Amino acid sequence: MVTSTGSRTVREMSTQYLRRLSLIVATPSGAGLEFGSFRVVFETHRGDTQTPNTCDIKIYNLQQSTANQLAPNGGVSEFTQLLLKVAYGSDPLMQIFYGSIKQTRRGREDQLNSYVAITAADGDEAYNFAPAAFTLASGAVQQTAFTNLIQAMAQASLASTPVGQGSGQPITQGYAPTMSPTPLIRGRTYYGACRDEMRSLAKAADCTWSIQDGKVTFIPKTSYIPGDPVLISPTTGLIGVPEQTQNGLEVRTLLNPNIKIGQTIKLQSTDINALRYGLDNQSVSTNFSLQQGAAATNADGLYYVMRAEHSGDTRGNNWYTDLVCIAINATVTAAQSVQQAAITPPAVFQY
Repeated sequence: MVTSTGSRTVREMSTQYLRRLSLIVATPSGAGLEFGSFRVVFETHRGDTQTPNTCDIKIYNLQQSTANQLAPNGGVSEFTQLLLKVAYGSDPLMQIFYGSIKQTRRGREDQLNSYVAITAADGDEAYNFAPAAFTLASGAVQQTAFTNLIQAMAQASLASTPVGQGSGQPITQGYAPTMSPTPLIRGRTYYGACRDEMRSLAKAADCTWSIQDGKVTFIPKTSYIPGDPVLISPTTGLIGVPEQTQNGLEVRTLLNPNIKIGQTIKLQSTDINALRYGLDNQSVSTNFSLQQGAAATNADGLYYVMRAEHSGDTRGNNWYTDLVCIAINATVTAAQSVQQAAITPPAVFQY
């Protein structure tokens, strides 16, 4: 169950025109090139799952020498990091993606327009290559294990990996709730992939874990990251009508860099397209589970952000943030829902 606190203020964008973009491609040391003045088309995919967030970018019509730097034919690019920021008007630029470059390639849309395409992942080396190899003595607590695992992941992003040099992307601790102070009864050895040990630690702490802009983040399954919700309304960028789906409430807005994974939004709209439930007997338990979880609504319009995908084109119309959210106070307990539904299904679905 995701619980809410009392009345809170909300955050909203001051302006939503005169859009601006900054794209920096950098070496492991941080020296880089800025491409904000070019035509840039981008898509970022962010979620609260442990799989690294990703970003796909195309930079159009570069000089041949610059294209060779970014994507040398038959060679390895010196650039390993990518930082993407956006803003409106005179507002300060806000980060929507930071990660390590995994692939660069060159292409052409037609005889006039060439591009360099870049695929990047957030914390890729830390996720895929960081080994855990340490021991904690009896009396250690969860926070000690958490700190040690983050240190091991940070080292992996700086060192060479089986597929090339480290990106240099710093890995640090992001938001995490207060962990259990209960000490280990006996010592424990951590050996294997850090991602596996992190998953076990998150499960013990009743959290989900992910890497957000190089920060290892723990989000309680019964809560969210504290902070004022972002106001989503027709006057602050809401596009179309929010749609209930089996994955959660889908919302589209003008690109909004204030929206972060694990935080909340306040949806100021009474129009929501309701989910169509299945009508067969086999759908009864699924329908009930959806009513309690993905298809639940919040009377105050408060929703937890599970996914936030930003897309844009500095020379086109595309400039959106697509969200998948779940209502605050929504409960997703599949086993319990199936059991209750099998005994006493909701009246609307009885036959």
